[in-house]
Amino acid sequence: QVQLVESGGGLVQAGGSLRLSCAASGRTFSMYAMGWFRQAPGKEREFVASISWNGGTIYYADSVKGRFTISRDNVKNTVYLQMNSLKPEDTGVYHCAAMSFAYGLGSTSSTDFTSWGQGTQVTVFS
Repeated sequence: QVQLVESGGGLVQAGGSLRLSCAASGRTFSMYAMGWFRQAPGKEREFVASISWNGGTIYYADSVKGRFTISRDNVKNTVYLQMNSLKPEDTGVYHCAAMSFAYGLGSTSSTDFTSWGQGTQVTVFS
């Protein structure tokens, strides 16, 4: 099992930027694809981005393409989500997650991820 701790959320004006971090511990981070998901109040959790174990394959939700960038540092055991040009509809709790099996390419489905962080709140105001 892997432990995940997110940080970097906050309150930001529309058009601004935030960088989320997710620090992993407990198993070999570099072997597992990682993902970011978000959940707005009253809505279901939705996929944001995922990155393969080696960073070579990346998926984004259409709603964040061109604005968000996912990356990972396998030395620091950390995955990042750089969020630019933020919109009020980006508001929500952002969770990072680790895939259930090693050497995956990533996924847009939350059911493929078995380890989840507690989340960090992102609030974008207009």
